[in-house]
Amino acid sequence: MKVAVLGAGAIGAYVGAALHRAGADVHLIARGPHLAAMRQHGVQVLSPRGDFTARAHVTDDPAEVGPADFVFLGLKANSYAACGPLIEPLLHGTTAVVAAQNGIPWWYFHRHGGPYDGHRVESVDPDGAVSAVLAPERAVGCVVYAATELAGPGVVRHLEGTRFSIGEPDRSVSARCTAFSEAMRAGGLKCPIEPDLRNDVWLKLLGNISFNPISALARATMRQMCLHGGTRKVIEIMMTETLAVARALGCEVGVSIERRLAGAERVGDHRTSTLQDLERGKPLELDVLLAAVVELAEITGVEVPTLRTVHAISDLLALRTAA
Repeated sequence: MKVAVLGAGAIGAYVGAALHRAGADVHLIARGPHLAAMRQHGVQVLSPRGDFTARAHVTDDPAEVGPADFVFLGLKANSYAACGPLIEPLLHGTTAVVAAQNGIPWWYFHRHGGPYDGHRVESVDPDGAVSAVLAPERAVGCVVYAATELAGPGVVRHLEGTRFSIGEPDRSVSARCTAFSEAMRAGGLKCPIEPDLRNDVWLKLLGNISFNPISALARATMRQMCLHGGTRKVIEIMMTETLAVARALGCEVGVSIERRLAGAERVGDHRTSTLQDLERGKPLELDVLLAAVVELAEITGVEVPTLRTVHAISDLLALRTAA
């Protein structure tokens, strides 16, 4: 199995290292000091489950890799529309793209069935720009429950979790999902094939849609948001509205809001990825987390006043950050 990891940051390099350890033919595509460090020393993984080093092929040129069986996409979702020149050399007729993104994916309504089948979510696929680069037929959905960070160039610190849930948009258990799942498990990761991955999408989104924008607006950690009474109440309302949209689309999360908040509080003084991006002056990945759900609320007729308010304020923040 040949796997190209496009965007081999903390998550991408961690997955690539695990697959390489399992014997897959892995190619990591990165840039800058991180690329140089991985070239010289391999990917160094620091984990409570045991440290290890993987010396996979590393490059900044996808053309050097050529077509792969799987492309694991570790890019931010707001980079997808512009990634055509990077991903094109990696594709052959049946290449599957495993997109490890947060929020509502561009393929959400592909082979969905029902009244919204084939509907394009404009917030995440404006004018079909993402679908033009990443054909929905290639997509294997992936919801990441692992937490990693770059401790330094070429060094991935694994914090917790090893679960990468995957699934086909049409809910089938395909041969490509089975092959990828087996390779991930051989590398020491959990990779269940979910009959309807959209439920997992909403479960992960329940936290991201609330904690991520609020953390950026308040410059607050997970623990601080949970312990502040007023903020905690706003987050509860945002989660309640999100669940209503999910149910309108036929999805059930299966986890109570109180349990979700308790889990977030246990994480402690962790800064969300959105807050980290803000602090580093990077674009904020809020369209797939918040704008998309507001858009889905419109088509389903669900009232989401708090989501709309937070979206309006955080959107201004995102625009100012990008300026």
